[in-house]
Amino acid sequence: MLVLGIETSCDETAAAVVSDRREILADLVFSQTALHAPYGGIVPENTARAHLDHLDSLILEAMARAQIGFADLDGVAATAGPGLIGGLLVGVMTGKTIALTRNLPFIAVNHLEGHALSPRLVADIAFPYLLLLVSGGHCQLLVAEAVGRYRRLGTTIDDAVGEAFDKAAKMMGLGYPGGPEIERLAASGNPKRFDLPRPMIGTEGCHFSFSGLKTALRRKIAALPNPWEPQDRADLAASFQAAVGDVLVDRTRNAISTFRRLHPKGDSFVVAGGVAANQTLRTRLEALCADRDLRFAAPPQRICTDNAAMIAWAGIERLKLGLSDPLDFAPKPRWPLDPTAPPAVGAGIKA
Repeated sequence: MLVLGIETSCDETAAAVVSDRREILADLVFSQTALHAPYGGIVPENTARAHLDHLDSLILEAMARAQIGFADLDGVAATAGPGLIGGLLVGVMTGKTIALTRNLPFIAVNHLEGHALSPRLVADIAFPYLLLLVSGGHCQLLVAEAVGRYRRLGTTIDDAVGEAFDKAAKMMGLGYPGGPEIERLAASGNPKRFDLPRPMIGTEGCHFSFSGLKTALRRKIAALPNPWEPQDRADLAASFQAAVGDVLVDRTRNAISTFRRLHPKGDSFVVAGGVAANQTLRTRLEALCADRDLRFAAPPQRICTDNAAMIAWAGIERLKLGLSDPLDFAPKPRWPLDPTAPPAVGAGIKA
């Protein structure tokens, strides 16, 4: 089975061809980082235009690299939400057009499910498993019980962790995206120099909060003499990253207890999403899993960030179950993995 995957939910234009044998035959990403860097964040209108400019050529190049024609495909999968509506429309309409003209099944993929299933693209991980989904727009702990069936244990009550990294980096005068910049600087910093809060640590449940941490960081920055010493940024980055790591470990520890009550035989923990590329955070979560006798799994860094290979794989998983979508499927800017989950306390929930 061969599926073409299309990803345009945010600021990456991507196309990939994947087989049901876990072979990534082609995986192309056009990064819009340089386009958005002058603004310190994503400009939705510019993002949609860039998708329009580059998606068609990326798809053709992916097909060429996979050495197949459209007649060899068994389906077309496109991210249909959640995300920026302009980009979603570009990807979904392109996917529908290919499916219609080639008489292929069309699979509307939830971007979050793409991340959730991405470790199964590279390893044999059985359901159910505990999932920490951490990215620029999302921070959730879920139980992945089956394809299309997820139980949310916790979510952020304000900012997502990736968003917090980006905003912290901007306050420190670093580039965009902020996560990799903070991780790079933190390697030479002192994580104990700045005393930053660990929101919600020690409380019951699995919800997250990062807005107070950002506010505290801003105050530390304001108290520094101007100009800064070169070591100041490294120590700020290390202190911020350590605080985030403590929060993630604490919330995940609670989730492990809940997961074990729900599924006593469940033996795997998966971390996915762009922030999962942070090696320091990965190492801390892996140590937690070793302590709790859980198998730790994370996709390769290339598949952590937004990509079309995970979308194609999610399409394969759904096609194997006989699932596809009509060509009048409408993109969804908000599309929670667990629509039955009650709202968390607070505003700004990333659904």
